[in-house]
Amino acid sequence: MGAPLAVAVAIKGLGIVAAALAAAGAFTLPAPRWRAASALVAVTLTPVLVVSELWNTDQIRHLRDRPSQAAVAALLGLALVAGLATLFRRRPEAFPLLVVLTLPVRIPLATGVTSANLLVPLYVVVAGGVAAYALERLWRPGRALAWRERKPGAVELALLAFVVLYALQSLYSSDFEQAVKNAAFFYVPFALLLKLLTTVRWSRQLVVRCFGLAAALALVFVLIGFWEYATRQLLWNRKVIESNQFESYFRVNSLFFDPNIYGRFLAIVMIGLASTLLWARRRREVLIAGVALAVLWGGLILTFSQSSFAALLVGLMALAAVRWDVWRFRWPIAAAGLAALALAVAFNGVLHIGSHRSVNRSSSGRLKLVKGGLSMFADRPLWGFGAGAFAERFRAREKVGSPQAATASHTIPITVAAEQGLIGLAAYLAVVAAAFRLLFSGLGPLRGRSPPRRLVSRAFVAAAFAGLVFHTLLYAAFLEDPIAWTLLGVGIVLARGLDPPQAVK
Repeated sequence: MGAPLAVAVAIKGLGIVAAALAAAGAFTLPAPRWRAASALVAVTLTPVLVVSELWNTDQIRHLRDRPSQAAVAALLGLALVAGLATLFRRRPEAFPLLVVLTLPVRIPLATGVTSANLLVPLYVVVAGGVAAYALERLWRPGRALAWRERKPGAVELALLAFVVLYALQSLYSSDFEQAVKNAAFFYVPFALLLKLLTTVRWSRQLVVRCFGLAAALALVFVLIGFWEYATRQLLWNRKVIESNQFESYFRVNSLFFDPNIYGRFLAIVMIGLASTLLWARRRREVLIAGVALAVLWGGLILTFSQSSFAALLVGLMALAAVRWDVWRFRWPIAAAGLAALALAVAFNGVLHIGSHRSVNRSSSGRLKLVKGGLSMFADRPLWGFGAGAFAERFRAREKVGSPQAATASHTIPITVAAEQGLIGLAAYLAVVAAAFRLLFSGLGPLRGRSPPRRLVSRAFVAAAFAGLVFHTLLYAAFLEDPIAWTLLGVGIVLARGLDPPQAVK
């Protein structure tokens, strides 16, 4: 590594650590003005890191060669952020609605030899939200505040610790560039997203509107998926297009790049509709939720995403656990489990369940990725190979040449263990434990016939998060998915209490 390159890497390293610390400061600094300034530092550093990472890509090179176009694009971006900031200062409740609207929207961009699907619209919404939040505290701080800050709890602190640790462990990573991408594209902006979601004044009506918007989006996506299946044409993702030509089935991805991420989104919305069915108080609610569930189920089937089916099942099981006294049905549940195990053993000779090759093939090569990740963890159990290093180390150790061959182990705890060792694994487990403790605490009254609406919403968020975490054990993308941060943000607000209607402007 030459001296100029080493200096550039060092600057990037300091930048990503500074951005992570600034995002943490937006939660933890003692004075409101300090927190606002820290959020502004984080939201300013993040695009600088992103542009520096994409500096040699075709998209940025095109703008570099045309400075006038770059200036116009920058001005338009700033104008859009300023417009959103003005909107959010007057109507803060518009922020979560726009977050839900932009959650699924990904724009493919080349990042070196590979490509990434970046949530550019969501980044703009977050930037506008940070600007509105900061201006309210830095300009005329004595006026009545439209945003209400909450003292960070165990979930927020665990998430911030993970983000800062990830930034620090990027400094010795064998794939520093990937670590920068993950921190700049996902962890830092999503930490700011969590800050804003837990600062907005939420009402019961806003919660219902956000879920209604998510359900409407899911139905639109399913209709697009039905069109793809009927015409046998996908809108994008060449890998899936080529795979469909050689398989006996046809997978759809709607407007999502990956069928599994599409399936995950549908599963989460379906868990919310199922919670509506379980505690419906009017026949109309049952009818609407039932019809929507049937349509979304059809859409989910066409993804052929086994991980999404499993996530939906786990979410429904979590809802059942808080709706009924599961202990009363322990014997039927145990009998069903034993029957499933007996069937697996009986048909082992036919299905070759115990065959290493068949399991690896049926899991699309994920067993090999898991074994590779465990081997990496065994070599460096304490601190790992560094943040973001899994793909590069796996390819080098397994002598795989294609950059697309592996991006993660598809099992989040193993990816974390391989990259960050026991230190990072402890931070990850702290996040999961704190989240489950918060989301599922106090849901006992849900076993009644007419529980408070807030508890029903909490049950949905808890069950959806359980399904999402299970999905990450089969597919990956945990804190790289803004849906995880959004569920946690809404769960934190619901657990601590909504604002009274008269307090919401």
